Amino acid sequence: MNSQTCSGASRFADYFVICGLDLSSGLEPDRFAGDNLESTPLERSYKCQVLGHYPESVLWNPFDRNAVGMLCLPHGLQFRTQKHSLEPQFHSFVITREDGRRSYGFSHVFYEEVRNRKICSAMQTLQAMHLTELSSSQVGSRSRRNHSSGLGHDAHNTRSLPRHFKLSTHKQGAAQSYYDAVKDTLYVCKSIALICQLPYVYAARKFLAGLHRLVSAPCPGQLSIESYVHNMLYEVPTPQPGRSVHFTCPVVDSVIIQRPGSIEELPLFDFPLRELFTLLGVECFIQLFTCVLLEHQVLLCSSDYHRLMLVAESVTALLFPFSWQHVYVPILPASLQHFLDAPVPFIMGLHSCSESQLKSASEANLCYVDIDSQTVQLPEELPSFPQRAEFVSELVELLAKHKVSNGQADRNLSDCILLPHGSSNVTNLMTSSCTLPGGFGPRMHRKHSWSHNTDSGVPSGSNAVSPQSDALQRIVAIVQCTGVSLDGCGQVNGVECELPEHEQYIEDLRFNNAVREVYLNRFVYMFSAYEHFVIQPNQDKEQWLKNRDSMQNFDKATFLSDQPEHHLPFLSRFIESQMFATLIDNKIMANWSEVEPNLRVFDRRIRLLRKRFGEALVRTPGYETCTTIRDTELLLEKRLVSVDAEVVSPQEIRQASDPLQHSAPPSKTRPGIFPLLDPVILNKEPVHRSRKCNTMQWRTPHRYPHHRSSERREAADAQSASDNAARTGSTETSNGVGLRQPKLSGGMSPALVAQTNWSFVEKLLKDCKSKTKRMLVEKMGTEAVELGHGSGEGSLVGVEENTLIASLCDLLERIWSHGLQNKQGKSALWSHLTNYQELKVCDDTSKPIDPNFLTPDLSSMALETDFSTSSQQHGRETHKLPTDSRPQCSNTAPFTPSNSDQPNLHPLPVSLTTDMRNVQAMTDIKTHIGYARAWVRLSLEKKLLSRHLHTLLSDSALLRSQYKRYAFLRCEDEKEQFLYHLLTLNAVEYFCFTNTYTGTILPYRVVIFPSRKTSAATTSANSWVTISGTLGETSPVPIPRGALEFVFRHKNLGILTTLRIGHDNCGPSPKWMVEHVVVRNEVTGHMYKFPCGRWLGRGIDDDSTERLLVGELVPCSVDSEELVETCRTPPPRCHSPSVPRRSQDARPSVAEIQHMLGDAVNSIVKLLYHRKHEKERSMLTLLLCGETGLVYCLEQAFLTGFKSTRLFGRNLYLWDYFLRAKEHFEAALLETDPDMTRNSLEEQVLYCYCHLVDQIESSRRTLGKDGKFQLLVCLCAREHLLSRMLRPLSACRVTLEMYEEQSFIRNPALLTFLQQILESLDEFDIVLENSLTQGIGGTH
Repeated sequence: MNSQTCSGASRFADYFVICGLDLSSGLEPDRFAGDNLESTPLERSYKCQVLGHYPESVLWNPFDRNAVGMLCLPHGLQFRTQKHSLEPQFHSFVITREDGRRSYGFSHVFYEEVRNRKICSAMQTLQAMHLTELSSSQVGSRSRRNHSSGLGHDAHNTRSLPRHFKLSTHKQGAAQSYYDAVKDTLYVCKSIALICQLPYVYAARKFLAGLHRLVSAPCPGQLSIESYVHNMLYEVPTPQPGRSVHFTCPVVDSVIIQRPGSIEELPLFDFPLRELFTLLGVECFIQLFTCVLLEHQVLLCSSDYHRLMLVAESVTALLFPFSWQHVYVPILPASLQHFLDAPVPFIMGLHSCSESQLKSASEANLCYVDIDSQTVQLPEELPSFPQRAEFVSELVELLAKHKVSNGQADRNLSDCILLPHGSSNVTNLMTSSCTLPGGFGPRMHRKHSWSHNTDSGVPSGSNAVSPQSDALQRIVAIVQCTGVSLDGCGQVNGVECELPEHEQYIEDLRFNNAVREVYLNRFVYMFSAYEHFVIQPNQDKEQWLKNRDSMQNFDKATFLSDQPEHHLPFLSRFIESQMFATLIDNKIMANWSEVEPNLRVFDRRIRLLRKRFGEALVRTPGYETCTTIRDTELLLEKRLVSVDAEVVSPQEIRQASDPLQHSAPPSKTRPGIFPLLDPVILNKEPVHRSRKCNTMQWRTPHRYPHHRSSERREAADAQSASDNAARTGSTETSNGVGLRQPKLSGGMSPALVAQTNWSFVEKLLKDCKSKTKRMLVEKMGTEAVELGHGSGEGSLVGVEENTLIASLCDLLERIWSHGLQNKQGKSALWSHLTNYQELKVCDDTSKPIDPNFLTPDLSSMALETDFSTSSQQHGRETHKLPTDSRPQCSNTAPFTPSNSDQPNLHPLPVSLTTDMRNVQAMTDIKTHIGYARAWVRLSLEKKLLSRHLHTLLSDSALLRSQYKRYAFLRCEDEKEQFLYHLLTLNAVEYFCFTNTYTGTILPYRVVIFPSRKTSAATTSANSWVTISGTLGETSPVPIPRGALEFVFRHKNLGILTTLRIGHDNCGPSPKWMVEHVVVRNEVTGHMYKFPCGRWLGRGIDDDSTERLLVGELVPCSVDSEELVETCRTPPPRCHSPSVPRRSQDARPSVAEIQHMLGDAVNSIVKLLYHRKHEKERSMLTLLLCGETGLVYCLEQAFLTGFKSTRLFGRNLYLWDYFLRAKEHFEAALLETDPDMTRNSLEEQVLYCYCHLVDQIESSRRTLGKDGKFQLLVCLCAREHLLSRMLRPLSACRVTLEMYEEQSFIRNPALLTFLQQILESLDEFDIVLENSLTQGIGGTH
């Protein structure tokens, strides 16, 4: 048993298998192949059997007869005649066991002549039955048609064969479907296969093909088949890591197999990626690769089983260091198609003949790849792979370097189209697809499947050569004789000049290595800092495994906060995948057991990257191409050139006098028929292997040098690579790319130690200056370049702000790590901060806690019991809503002095420890390095980073206890310069905390400033507010009864844009005059002022019970007291909508209105032209509805000459005019109006206008008339109606009645100006915030 187990670890192949037709059981239809009775007997599938497998069994890999038989011949037994193509085919397959172990199989399928008369007779009988049934069905259907049309039964003669068989003899495909026992020779498929532990595709293919050739064309003196099979099963070993083996195959001379080292290189992969990119191309394969990374369902389809396996194995191999964790069936037999209904991620391969029966269950999550037609249909909302354009460019250059075709995608990459669902001319499984365009003219390629053979039965190798080929070759020869180089033109007659098969295999290995290194390089750069965000457990292995599913092992929020913003759609979904979770679990398991092999290689590559760029987290300004291809290629070539061992050539093991022979000797084997082999001989393990399993009877040629053990050689190679990386890293450091802390040895002199540290401190200071300057230049944009700050740093312009801030966090970690006495965690900065916090807490233990000056999160916890008690005493209802659906609200009115009729806004405490407590209260951060980054971002956004660090470093006693004398933080002059550079960042505004931690629950304080008039200061109605920002919108938040100040908690809203305030108009005195509303983010300290200055209530003002207020961010220079004093004063004019109803406000002149309107439109056009991100909708809202916005300017224009005053009743509003105009347009559309000349475009404009006015009037009954006008302007701008509706309005009779002659709407010159300036908005697609539209959709 031990010998067999040891043999399993070193054997090249476990089993040799023969599958085919079992003559004893006869023809048995394959019940798993589906209902194929309508097909001819030659087209049907029949049940195949495993005729023999050798040896009988091995302990480490039990033989699975059903699985092997099903995968060796996935389509069952197939019969053919001489009219078909009978070329042998090869495919591989994989068998996955319940424990996850995989075995690889390699099947060589060929056709043998059927010489058994019973089988031929049975096929002839089935043929006759099929023809009789087909003929009778056609005659019956024809008779029914003739009878129904009045024709007699003699209209046509009956036939014994289908009509198309005799009348369409020119269609060879129809003739091939029928078998004539007299004229045709019957053939049946058979498979010989190897079952191996490792996927050596090339070697298995060569061995099986050579073995088949021995049987097809035997030569005198050749060895028996058993000799070659016995040699492959027992003599050929699997190479140890980092070694190569040479052995002999039948017919061919020799084959070299090699195995990459376990430390330096990627695992073994022997499938040719050259064929993969020739089939799919780079662009569509990247889309397929993205779907696999995000664990979508992937279905591959092809008529060639080898292609299915090639694509599936390639895409999973390129996932390294990750591995596919879900269902993996590259070749799905027909009997297992119900697996496609599984609601789990999978990668499955389906033969194209089964595609007609396929019904996709979850097409929204399915990626469908038709390999033969080169079509990829993608799931919905698939994010782009990070730096996809640069990645594709690098791969395309690599393909060109190795002269590999990029499929047909490289002809026109822009032709990838989306196919509509249900398209009649395309078999469409999904709603969208990415289709590769066809080439120009026929493209010659190697044949990989039976479906590529022509119907005439002529093999592809016998195709006639084009008459131009000889002439072209002579021309090429003449050109070469003239001395003209034809390098790069390696095509003759449109076909690439192919290398010999062995050389092509070596080139494929080089290309495989290069492509896999490029893919690994992407993952190394994307996750170079992943170790910093792994949450290491504080328990033993058993406890961790028990609670594994309920624990968070990775700080996802902090990791995502460091990533470029345009990478977040992909990365946020990928880190939730099972393959990423498995990698993190393996990282944690490495604390107790051996490191997983893939993880060991990945971590080593990251260490090499850090040696190149420095020990800190890696930040590179742009895309970094792969630099490790040459190193691993040298190791590969070394194994191929200097082979470690050669296997002894096969020896004849069958003796003529052997009484145990069960099969005929080789000389008596019938040519073309692969025989069953002798099980007794092939079950015998060689004596030397059973005696000592580690002894391999190899013959080592003199030309091959002896090598050390693989472990010693890998260690030497690793040391060499480390030295190379160190040399590269020192070069990069000299260029300013990386900076590494010096390692000081005990033998260095004190002067040299001081000089080395001084140089490092200077480099840190220089790096700080460079990074702060880069951040300022990027934030200030073109203005900084014009001022001369961008000189010499042009390459840095365009780097994303989030990446620069993450780089600043890395720099702070490097500074705080320099000269550290004892590192307490992964973040030296956070360790220093927590030590400082503990000292301050100890110093302030005797001081009572003032709830008003606590951070909101902590104050709410401290006051929860007290507040609930006071609420019950006062009889108030506390409004607490679930955090996940509605905001949590708490009334803070008890903290407002009762004798004051106006609210007060207490200033937030400006303290380092306060910001620390706010960060510690964030539940989505799990690591110390995550807390440090959140604190840095919060301090930077509050413009307190330099101040906080100055406070932290002022504690000299703490600094001396933690840092050595030569540390950067103890160099006074450099420390002051460092803080000064950070202080310059206060010149620009950052929202790096608000925009990064989008899922954090934050407290918001709302302060309402009503009118000072007693009758308007309070309301009896139930009031509410709804606040919108760049990251979301709240549901209605109830305002506690009688309170003017309250706090609610909600998921991060981003930068606040609008506030909607209203009430239900109930109670004895519901009317309420609101001057201003102030909202403050209690963590970041940002204050937003929302001017109102209007009434809320029915029967007053414009009958509005809700108003939309547009906010403006209060500058940091304005303190709370100044803001409160400003808000207690009524606004000079209102913002919702922007026109006051006070007679003392002077109206602007016509020229002023024209000027304001031009500025408003220009600002909107400038924003829309340069808009880069979705978050800039907030700026558009301000330009539309804010101060001097488009709504305000148009309102002033329409109020000019407006006859609003009436003798009896309330004054008219602009909305009254637009409502009357709508009624006039509706009447004009129903019946012909002689005063209006309409065309089709004008009618469409009128219809759209009436539809919008109806929607606003019916759906927003709580809005006042001015609010409805504001909504109408915004919606008309979105629907491109502003300029188009002016002419119909000017020609309307309502305009003559309600406007004076010198108004904008009646004066021809002013009307033309208004129309022309608004036409510039029609060139852009305007997307409004939901807070503006209130659910009103488009008019289309």
